[in-house]
Amino acid sequence: MKVRVKWTKTGVLKFIGHLDVQRYFQKALMRAELPVSFSKGMSPHQIMSFAAPLGLGMTSEGEYADISFDWSYSSEEMLKRINAVMNEGISVLEFKEIDEKEKNCMAVTEAADYLVTFREGYYYKDAFLKRTQPFYLQEKIPVIKKTKRSEKEVDIAPLILDIREYESEPLIPGLPLKQEGIFMKLVTGSAENLKPQLVMEAFCKYLGYDYDPMGFQYHRLETYLKKDGELQPLGSVGWDIAEEKHPEE
Repeated sequence: MKVRVKWTKTGVLKFIGHLDVQRYFQKALMRAELPVSFSKGMSPHQIMSFAAPLGLGMTSEGEYADISFDWSYSSEEMLKRINAVMNEGISVLEFKEIDEKEKNCMAVTEAADYLVTFREGYYYKDAFLKRTQPFYLQEKIPVIKKTKRSEKEVDIAPLILDIREYESEPLIPGLPLKQEGIFMKLVTGSAENLKPQLVMEAFCKYLGYDYDPMGFQYHRLETYLKKDGELQPLGSVGWDIAEEKHPEE
């Protein structure tokens, strides 16, 4: 059976990379003694895939992974068992069964929401907040996109789905009680992917500032797929498991 889990990444664990997170989950599932499924063949491994990797140093309350199990306890019990072996900084929020034919979460990821907040002593916050809409409404937003082999100028305007001022209380502990910053919804996925850092680099250039990556804190709020032409959270295609369930059931 195939399950989609939603989880958070906060605190010092924001400094561990994507591959380390994958290994962390593999070990956590073993410690919890859960019936995770393994691949067949000479080198069996746990069957799991993760949605869009989170950049190093970023926090999130909207991460997703697909994991296969031979069978499962109820969603409530599985959440209890998994979170009991997790370190502070990673917490599983949802445990939902999805259709076996559902594509993995990385393949269907289309967009993500981010909150960008300002670290003290770097930038005048109000300068950004007052110019958010004029920046967003530009016809073109050219930036230099760097890869391991080359640099090229690209227009990121079509990849920015929304930008606006944002203020709310977080869903998870350990973050400021009130977050005032910039909300952005960006195209995210394997085909096209826009990082919030690149948007803020362009925003700094628009305002005449040099970009300092230490001046901002980036937090992912949610990750989306597209269904019936509309963006929906990756977890929207799943359902809670009410009681212990085996494949033949």
